[in-house]
Amino acid sequence: MKKLLFYITAIALLTACTKEAAKQTVSADELFAAQDSVLADADQYSDTIEIKYAKGLKVSYEADGIHVGISNPDPSAKHSKAEEIVITKPCSKFVVTTALQAGNFEVLQLEDRIVAMNSLKNLFSPQLKQQIESGKTIQIGKEGNFDIETIIAAQPDYIFVSASKHGGFEALKDCGIPLISHHGYKESSPLGQAEWIKLIGLLTGQTRRANAVFADIEKKYLQLQSEAKGIQSKPTIISGRQMRDGWYIVGGKSYMAQIFSDAGADYIMKDNEESGGTTLDFEAVYARGINADFWQIDGSFDGDYTLQDLANEDERYASMAAYKQKKVIFCNLSQTPYRELAGVQPHLLLADFVKALHPELLPHYKPVFYKLLEK
Repeated sequence: MKKLLFYITAIALLTACTKEAAKQTVSADELFAAQDSVLADADQYSDTIEIKYAKGLKVSYEADGIHVGISNPDPSAKHSKAEEIVITKPCSKFVVTTALQAGNFEVLQLEDRIVAMNSLKNLFSPQLKQQIESGKTIQIGKEGNFDIETIIAAQPDYIFVSASKHGGFEALKDCGIPLISHHGYKESSPLGQAEWIKLIGLLTGQTRRANAVFADIEKKYLQLQSEAKGIQSKPTIISGRQMRDGWYIVGGKSYMAQIFSDAGADYIMKDNEESGGTTLDFEAVYARGINADFWQIDGSFDGDYTLQDLANEDERYASMAAYKQKKVIFCNLSQTPYRELAGVQPHLLLADFVKALHPELLPHYKPVFYKLLEK
């Protein structure tokens, strides 16, 4: 009788634990549908920054301040100079020179810390637009023709620059204002790229906020990645199209290639060794991609971009399987904040592709950057 009671009790406990575990497992669709404010619970997060994914950031807490090592994570940039800054107090004034840098502040709702920025043609942030209109954020011209006097007058603590830009940043060195190279866009890991928001958290003294926002991004990304990886049948996908000298694709070791893989797709050009974009012979890519199930492209277009617009660019496109089946996944750079936010919101970028590739996983999700061309 005692043995019987023991087994009954054990089974009851196991069943209760199983049910409790089931309650705690939230689907990606439910996570993305949640409307809870991440920042409302920021005080519950650690004030200490730890780097988990970003290859270009190192953080250590020393007696004289927070030491931050900054380097270019691109494997082809082996000889680029590493930087180190020591943070001893929070800073409140920054200059940004790329859309992605601005996006790092946007996701943390710290746009008010941006006192100056270059002339961004396609700026989407309502807050930054309002700040520019009111004069709280000033424009400093374009790369190669920065208004140095205006920058100095803004009295920024730091100026963010981009390693891929040439000409113009050399002049900024004479301002006497520290420059920080923002290499986030060079990270091949989507979560690694998003993790650069922790640098902003460190500089502004908003580390709890940065940890809270990143934890939310990470949770949603990993849950969706897990569900997509569990699908047995993986559709094939090709990227890019003809751009001047050949067919421009995303490299097989690139950020976008990782998004394809995490979304449960088999990238046709995954054997390519490039970590960024590259141009290949048109016929070679066309031959490999003609039967791909899906096709990813982007571009700036006024109005609604259609399949016919794509075919008008090159009649051979209409013979591709993805075109025929209306499985072209397109991002209109003129109408979406891709350049600002996709790099720091990879969970949304991943969700866009999962929605196109496996819509049953995200029945309630509405695409943000990429969506299927319907006509």
